[in-house]
Amino acid sequence: MARIKKGDLVEVITGRTQARGGDRGKQGRVLEVQVEKNRVLVEGINFVKKHVRVGQTQRGSKTGGIETVEASIHASNVALVDPESKKPTKVGFRLEEVTKDGVTKTVRVRYAKKSGKDL
Repeated sequence: MARIKKGDLVEVITGRTQARGGDRGKQGRVLEVQVEKNRVLVEGINFVKKHVRVGQTQRGSKTGGIETVEASIHASNVALVDPESKKPTKVGFRLEEVTKDGVTKTVRVRYAKKSGKDL
């Protein structure tokens, strides 16, 4: 089970501080998780300039130029945000028995370690 999932609120815990033009300390929602590369795409974090070839649409308007887009960041550089304290926290897993339609099964549940609240 993954520690960080799409839609989670995370905070950048490494890199340059905001005063020096970096992203450390910023919070944002996870837009995409790249499991094979161990990277996450976070909304509003790690902007890069991308040069796109100039073209035309069907209506004749120009496209392309220099665009600012979000780039992925390594999963170890972000921490999940505790829903109660709004501060970064570690993630734990616990086994719970769930009964549904008369069938009992064991499932793993993520929780914020400091507060103990389910995520």
